[in-house]
Amino acid sequence: MCKIVKYGGLLRNVYDWDCGHETSFWFVIKDSFGGMEELSSKMRNQVKKSLKTYDVYRVPASEMLRVGFPIFQAAVESYRVKASPITMESFRNWIQQSEITGNVDFWCVYEKKTHKVVALAINTLHKDCCEYNTMKADPAYLRNSTYPYYGLIYEMNRYYLQELGLKYVSDGARSITEHSGIQPFLIEKFHFRKAYCQLQIVYQWWMKIAVNILFPFRKLVPVQSVKAILNMEAMRRNKY
Repeated sequence: MCKIVKYGGLLRNVYDWDCGHETSFWFVIKDSFGGMEELSSKMRNQVKKSLKTYDVYRVPASEMLRVGFPIFQAAVESYRVKASPITMESFRNWIQQSEITGNVDFWCVYEKKTHKVVALAINTLHKDCCEYNTMKADPAYLRNSTYPYYGLIYEMNRYYLQELGLKYVSDGARSITEHSGIQPFLIEKFHFRKAYCQLQIVYQWWMKIAVNILFPFRKLVPVQSVKAILNMEAMRRNKY
């Protein structure tokens, strides 16, 4: 995989993907599915409890538009590192545009007793892999020991890796904002792994100067967007 991502003032280039030796930058992936047998005894019980409590379905974009925004909003508001809020209009535009591309899957988790949606996922399909772009859950249901994420992730892994036979699923690159603990959770609980790679960043001249000035003080920077860029620079230098 070679993936170039453009941010304001810089280009991030990822290369030598899954290089086989440890680096400071990686993608979190899963490239095999072993069913319940690959899980710990505790995890098997938690996944089974989740699937007993919830129904997990792939749904059309119209259903995501109907039920998704309140879940998304509640999840974002609960992050320990505050993320930018999203409006109903921007959410609607995002879902509609995703539907137009034709390679996006929408998933919802419904409580069996009430038929209430408590979690969702939005994934991007490629030729041989699937990116888990967005997973959100109502924070109240994450605290009640019914594990809505567990059934969702298990069913998505089963569908993409076993049923569709894709090469791997991915939760994306190492987080530079650290607003969510989902990646360590996937590694610990569902046996995702780190696909190490090399990171190159090309800055516009003015941003390069700013990054070099601020880098020694990166742990003191209070602005999250600036801190994220400095975190990424630290990963490039293998210092994070």
